Amino acid sequence: MRFEVAQDGQGRAKGITRPVHRQPLMTRPQERKVTEMKSAIANSRSNAIKGFALVVILLGIFAAVPLLSGAHAPAATSITVVNNSSRQIRHLYLSPANQDNWGPDQLGGSMIGSGGGSYTLSDVSCSQSSIKVIAEDQNGCFLYQTVSCGQSSTWTITDNATPDCGN
Repeated sequence: MRFEVAQDGQGRAKGITRPVHRQPLMTRPQERKVTEMKSAIANSRSNAIKGFALVVILLGIFAAVPLLSGAHAPAATSITVVNNSSRQIRHLYLSPANQDNWGPDQLGGSMIGSGGGSYTLSDVSCSQSSIKVIAEDQNGCFLYQTVSCGQSSTWTITDNATPDCGN
């Protein structure tokens, strides 16, 4: 135990006044542990901030890629086929405009009657700016029309249209 010494105005000792209780100084290993704990906390916070920043940057890049590449979401369109010809349209197919890769029959067993019958395809998904519509008549002959995507289109088939009968 230590005692505090009282001094006069000239710096001379007057006497012992009271005991002084002091905390023992930290030893080196304790100081190191506290410093290591503070450093670990600071590093974990720093790593969390860096991780968050990396996630934000990656999300921004992924969001910008479609805009920069010119890619766009498929457009939905509706296509109405009006049959003003004397042919019966038995099958109706869709294909990308620059390919002959036809999808399934869109009429599903129905037919578009001659002399003014019509059929509307709704919510047709287009991955390009246009789509090819293929109509097959009762003789197995085909008629083709390319329509723009993203807007409603009407294709009117008349007797003036020259069918492709494979000849």
